[in-house]
Amino acid sequence: MRQLSEADRDAIRIAQDPKFTRWLDQITATGGCAHPIHLSGSTTTHDAATGEIQHHYDTRYEPGERLSVRCRNRRATVCAPCSRLHAGDTFHLVRAGLLGGKSVPATVRDRPRLFVTLTAPSFGPVHRIGERCRPRRDAGQCDHGRPLGCGAIHAATDLLVGQPICPGCYDYPAHALWHAHAGKLWDRFVIGVRRHLASSAGLVQSRFSDHARLSFARVAEYQRRGAVHVHAVVRLDGPAGPDDEPPAWGTVDQLADAVRASASRVLVRTPYSPAVGELALRWGVQIDTRPLHSGGTGPDDDAVAAYVAKYVTKGASETGAGTDHRLTTWDDIDAAPVTGHVRTLMWTCWRLGCLPEYEPLHLRAWAHTLGYRGHILTKSRAYSTTYAALRADRAEHVGVALDDVPGTETETNWRYIGSGHTPGAALIASGIADDLARSREFAREESRSAGGDAI
Repeated sequence: MRQLSEADRDAIRIAQDPKFTRWLDQITATGGCAHPIHLSGSTTTHDAATGEIQHHYDTRYEPGERLSVRCRNRRATVCAPCSRLHAGDTFHLVRAGLLGGKSVPATVRDRPRLFVTLTAPSFGPVHRIGERCRPRRDAGQCDHGRPLGCGAIHAATDLLVGQPICPGCYDYPAHALWHAHAGKLWDRFVIGVRRHLASSAGLVQSRFSDHARLSFARVAEYQRRGAVHVHAVVRLDGPAGPDDEPPAWGTVDQLADAVRASASRVLVRTPYSPAVGELALRWGVQIDTRPLHSGGTGPDDDAVAAYVAKYVTKGASETGAGTDHRLTTWDDIDAAPVTGHVRTLMWTCWRLGCLPEYEPLHLRAWAHTLGYRGHILTKSRAYSTTYAALRADRAEHVGVALDDVPGTETETNWRYIGSGHTPGAALIASGIADDLARSREFAREESRSAGGDAI
């Protein structure tokens, strides 16, 4: 007879608990969250005039005297159920800015809109997918005694793809510092787009906001070489935002010209360092601007929203460009399950992070993401709805009252008491998450077969 594992024995113990049904309800309510947050406390609602208690909830009557709620982690490697929920929210957030909905007017679909890709510059030649990888007619060698070319044909699964031809020639400090300044590069890029649009229309740059408004949602994606690409939906509105039509001069061609001009001109200089010098950081030469047309002659709006949502839920470890957990020592870097190229980038961040001139960049704190410290998804305020609004809509849909009833007062007292599952609880939660995922897939299939909305 097969001996029961620790997880099996723990699952049996949980199932035999008199409050197992209520515990199961809690875990199902979290969607089978893999790393739930446990809270202890109470909520009391009473009449403001008489003081009469109308509702009281206390975790003392819950299994383990606690309430479990979602961790809301966006990374699929950390919590697949919560990442799916986050991806769905991201899809609707981006889609609302493209097609309207969620308090955004449907007229935004006819505005000048672009799907923009900005790349990182080259920090040194790397192996790549193609007919032949960097063929060189001259069989020369670099200063480190390595061939200057490759000439092999790499498959997409080849572990060499994205790795430097010569690690000694690769500019690791520039790569790490470019990541640390990527947020500033984006901010200056957006300012540059506004200025170019104003100049093209014959406006004083400081008066641009009186005539038009630039809205965007952007997502950061790691390449195989460990460098970040930025994908963004950029939209031009009138000065009041989504409810306002853009000026006559605000065309998609003007917007595309402004994007290309700004991306090619943006320059950020690093603080001077005796070890590295002063670097001039720019965007890469590969800049893509694809018009989004409501008539169907550009990329599909739903496909763009799904593309952005997919990358938001990817952790650094999934792309091979770092880990999802912060590094605290040299030993953590040595033990990280990454390629030698990525590990060298981590070491570079760790070494540069101890220099006083780079202290504001917090390179050691962000060594696990190779120095990149921006949010994976960023949007301008007027682009569309917010995550908070989407969560409030979902809570209202399932019957959770978020606002106080008029004439009542609510007192709350909550504290954090832990997180995560025991081995048996994790086993049961995983099964619940799988069942819910299959149910969603069945619902999608039925919707498709009925000709309905399959989103």
